[in-house]
Amino acid sequence: MGIKKKRRFHPEIPTSSMSDIMFFLFLFFLIISTLANPNVIKLTLPKAKSNETTNKDHITLSVTEDKQYFLNQQAVAFEELETALAEKTNAANDKTVVVRVPADNKVQDLVDIMQIGVKLKLNFVIATAK
Repeated sequence: MGIKKKRRFHPEIPTSSMSDIMFFLFLFFLIISTLANPNVIKLTLPKAKSNETTNKDHITLSVTEDKQYFLNQQAVAFEELETALAEKTNAANDKTVVVRVPADNKVQDLVDIMQIGVKLKLNFVIATAK
């Protein structure tokens, strides 16, 4: 009488070393991401195709083509822009500023404004047309 034991073969994949590999990859990417972060001006760019509007009344900074600066429809010289922005944001308790810059202006004009926002730790939103 030939009785066979039913021993089924269960294939196994050794995954004990996989957790070690994932841990080292996680550490590697974490260290590289902190080292590879250059000084970047952080912006919130709205999509031009969507029709999103802001509900709150934010502080508006408008720049004309001949480099005249208006803070909530009040003319401000560029040299006084930093102090005026600091006063407006502290008074309103709002750190969000909507920047309206014509498309014809140079990128350097926008970067100069953004540097003021970085100093004051403000959130800048660039207004776009549809």
